[in-house]
Amino acid sequence: MARALPITHLQALLDRLGADGRTVVGPVARDGAVVLEPVRIVDELAQGWRDEQAPGRYRLVPGEPRVFGALLGPQSPKTWLYPAKLTLFRAERDGASFRTTSPDRPPRLALLGLRACDLAAIRLQDRVLLGSGVEDPAYASRRREVLLVAVQCHRSAETCFCASMDTGPEVSSGYDLRLTEVIDERGHRLVVEAGSEAGRAIAADLPLVDVPHDDDAASRQAAEARAGQSKSLRTEGLRERLLDALRGPHWDEVATRCLGCAGCTMVCPTCFCTAVADVTDATGAAERVRRWDSCFHTEFTHVHGGPTRAELAARYRQWLTHKLATWHDQFGTSGCVGCGRCTTWCPAGIDLVAEAERAATAERRTE
Repeated sequence: MARALPITHLQALLDRLGADGRTVVGPVARDGAVVLEPVRIVDELAQGWRDEQAPGRYRLVPGEPRVFGALLGPQSPKTWLYPAKLTLFRAERDGASFRTTSPDRPPRLALLGLRACDLAAIRLQDRVLLGSGVEDPAYASRRREVLLVAVQCHRSAETCFCASMDTGPEVSSGYDLRLTEVIDERGHRLVVEAGSEAGRAIAADLPLVDVPHDDDAASRQAAEARAGQSKSLRTEGLRERLLDALRGPHWDEVATRCLGCAGCTMVCPTCFCTAVADVTDATGAAERVRRWDSCFHTEFTHVHGGPTRAELAARYRQWLTHKLATWHDQFGTSGCVGCGRCTTWCPAGIDLVAEAERAATAERRTE
């Protein structure tokens, strides 16, 4: 029998997630978008908003009184698990020598409101940063401490194509708690299902009520979201078709529209490239800082004599073919989860699905 949390008791969930010193991070409406920020009270959540997305377009508009009515913003769990800027260590003068200090212990997190594509992205980041032979200690420390609270999608945005990538829209695994928000004549509630021992312990402390009619709420909403997903990518043979099109004319054409801003890689929930720099100040102290980097940056492949991908067409080709083709060679899977963020937040409105299809079917050069 399904069990649900009446929406009037949502604060009890936030309080329980924040127990043991955890920081609860959830969807907040700020500056015209839904972003992931620390929340303590229900009123801070993006209740009553709905997102409208299209290539190069994102708008928040008033919607149903749903707490999780907006699907995706520009941020993903990567923002908190693999920060955009991270101090690896700091060195300060200590007489004639130096004293080094490690960064503070990362916060214990509870990530609230994750979608199926977000959970899939975390699994891919785990494969890269934990399972590729060299563990990233900063990511590992955050990943071990996090609680993942997912929300079942009740609809799809115009830029979503998770069904093509087999990553959604149904939340099926990888969560501690799964919430399905239901609004009907019986009221407003969150159907709560646990996916781990930690999730079961949290659910046991919540004022849940029995709702036998909601046994299939999650699968029913997922089916509605899948039916409303208009965008799709033909993945069968896509790796081979893209690698066979490396000399196709399409790359030059898309480069005339691409701004090279790297926005797509910044919002991508699976891109993991970084650059490390040593920064000093007037006191003689130094920090080693790691920041997100991008294959769209000219200096990303700079070696003696200049960059190996000086042309924007080559950099766009590298990004698209790595994400959809050579990730399979490196990690045994695609690097895309179909969230559509790269398309929504591209200022030129370049659609990954459309460009992948065009590149994979374009006339080949023979030289």
